[in-house]
Amino acid sequence: MNFPSTVLAASDLTQPVAGGFQLVLAAILGIAVIVVLITLAKLHPFLSLIVGGLVVGIVAGQNVNDVVTSFSTGFGSTAASVGLLIALGAMFAKLLADSGGADQIVDTIVGNAGARMLPWAMALVGAIIGLPMFFEIGLVLLMPVIYLVARRAQVSLVSVGIPALAGLSAMHGFVPPHPGPLTAVSNLGADLGLTLGLGVIVAIPTVIVAGPVFGRIAGRLVDVPAPTTFDSARDEKAQRPSFVITLFSVLLPVVLMLAKSITDIVWNDEADNGVRQVFDVLGNPPIALLIAVIVGLFTLGRGARMDRAQLSRTLETSLPPIAGILLIVSAGGGFKQVLVDTGIGTKLAEWADKVDFPVLLLAWILAVLIRLATGSATVATITASSLVVGLLPGLDNWEVSLVVLAVGAGSVFFSHVNDAGFWLVKEYFGMSVGQTIKTWSSMETVLSVSGLVFVLVLDLILKLIL
Repeated sequence: MNFPSTVLAASDLTQPVAGGFQLVLAAILGIAVIVVLITLAKLHPFLSLIVGGLVVGIVAGQNVNDVVTSFSTGFGSTAASVGLLIALGAMFAKLLADSGGADQIVDTIVGNAGARMLPWAMALVGAIIGLPMFFEIGLVLLMPVIYLVARRAQVSLVSVGIPALAGLSAMHGFVPPHPGPLTAVSNLGADLGLTLGLGVIVAIPTVIVAGPVFGRIAGRLVDVPAPTTFDSARDEKAQRPSFVITLFSVLLPVVLMLAKSITDIVWNDEADNGVRQVFDVLGNPPIALLIAVIVGLFTLGRGARMDRAQLSRTLETSLPPIAGILLIVSAGGGFKQVLVDTGIGTKLAEWADKVDFPVLLLAWILAVLIRLATGSATVATITASSLVVGLLPGLDNWEVSLVVLAVGAGSVFFSHVNDAGFWLVKEYFGMSVGQTIKTWSSMETVLSVSGLVFVLVLDLILKLIL
């Protein structure tokens, strides 16, 4: 997907507030400040993004009050568009965990897999659990199962763990409503349902390559025995919802959002079509997730014999842990808005047009560089998607969705010591730093590169079809 020459004439591109060199310097310094504050000063990303936004605007020559206004506008719009979805997603994820529905999915799939199919089953489990859950929550939830499976099969913890992590990480990077891709969808104005559908198409082969295929190699490189004991907080004898009901509950919001996109395509010129109007409402992301939470109270909660007090506590305790995520994502939206208002995107568009650089590859490279520098997939997604906004006018909806996926692929590249996930995996798997790099970091790199490859392949296929 090359950047079309016509986009430079688009009237909605923000005019640069300074020369190209000054704007590039402002962007570099702003990003550098965020990197230093997060990685060296250990300052919270929320504060780091605020300071970085101020640095960008001031170096670009803007009035400080204008910079604050830009940041506040971006913060508010992002919180309004993304915050609601994150909150609803957290409620559903907590309900899935507390009801035992997640355990039911894991036990059912793994219990029916042979020894040779265990890595494939674990990749599937990771992907399913990763649909509604944040990576960290999914990892904590899956670790007892990973331990148990590795111990029973008498294989390295890495052999079954890496495929599960690949499934989790792919969902986190490619599939809304996770914060990263969701914010990129918002920043780039992409169609959420279409992006979700294409994201699933890209994620499936990517998980296969980075999960079962690479997991076999990683298991030979690093042999980590599973711990003999693991204290589980859940009563194994507690009532659980059935596998079918749990799977239905997990996939319900995904199906609703996909159905909206399908009806939009089928009845593209029929705005008054009754079926389309119904799915326009049901497939609206906040409505879809709200429906999932309400339905989950009955299918998951009541299916696990949870009373009203337990259900109320589950929903209540789901929100405090995501407060930091909401603030970081919203602050990222503020930082994005400052970048947009300086006109750096327009300058980047001019440069990309002159060199005829593929937008997909450029989006991936930008995300990779920011990911390596900050260690945060979310910050990488937010910043990279902000920088390519000026490249989008003139592109079709599906092309914009592929840009979102390219950014998502770049955002998971080579997790290392400045990434909290790196240390989480290291400690849970009981590996050294070197072993974690050989396994987890390498898997993330394979996931990122193969994800880009499949995005490019999908781009070629869609160009031939459409």
